[in-house]
Amino acid sequence: MATGTNIRTWFNGTWHEGDVPVMQASDHGAWLGSSVFDGARYINGLTPDLEAHCARVNRSAQALMLTPHLSTKEIMTIVREGLALYPDDAAVYIRPMYWGIACGMSAIVPGEGTPGFSVCLEELPMAPPEASVAVTTTRFRRPVMEDAVVNAKAGCLYPNNARMLAEARSRGFQNALVTDAMGNLAESATANVFLVRDGEVLTPIPNGTFLAGITRARHIANLRADGVKVHEQVLTLDDARAADEIFLSGNMNKVTPVTAFDDRQYQIGPVTRRARDLYWDWAATFG
Repeated sequence: MATGTNIRTWFNGTWHEGDVPVMQASDHGAWLGSSVFDGARYINGLTPDLEAHCARVNRSAQALMLTPHLSTKEIMTIVREGLALYPDDAAVYIRPMYWGIACGMSAIVPGEGTPGFSVCLEELPMAPPEASVAVTTTRFRRPVMEDAVVNAKAGCLYPNNARMLAEARSRGFQNALVTDAMGNLAESATANVFLVRDGEVLTPIPNGTFLAGITRARHIANLRADGVKVHEQVLTLDDARAADEIFLSGNMNKVTPVTAFDDRQYQIGPVTRRARDLYWDWAATFG
């Protein structure tokens, strides 16, 4: 089932109206999970970091032993052709995807050759600026490279995220703060995480267990350029409990304030608001 509305799909060299079938039952991606995707946004005529997202889907494909056959620029061209079909004030989620078609050795390894590719566009509103989430902990953890393809934005990683979210929601929360295999804070179930303490920003240092997101990097650059100290370091759940502010960072909504972590309450603070303002100021200039 689709997340948004007014869907258009690029597949087999052309744009189609609607949520069209793109994968066959015997495709490696359908059978054995070799699918990767990325997500970008179109908002009020802006496409912030579109090039970075299109480049990352190719890197993700390579991490799953697929051979991407479209350049970053070619994917961007396809995306822009599709976006021209939407109003300038539309909010669109942009999802380029690759998946394996042929099977290789023992049918498990993706086979050589051209993988499947499509782009799905769907109208999906941004969350209101004051929309926030309450988070809890989860017994499920982020895997390491030896366990899973954590260096890719791969569909096969998301059942673990789904377990995290389902556990959190069963306890009355919208999201969960997730640890790595060592028990250190890694991210949330859906996005990267930032803590604010005494006016300085803290975020988990990338350690190969989670994708250090494109929007995360943009926030770090923007905040540092604005004179805010940002520290990438090893953090714990206790650091989150001791924070003055917490916000999540992801492509879908850019900044999502956290207003509760279990029984600890937070305000939507000045640094969280500043991070959002800086992002949209940057996007208006460079997006």
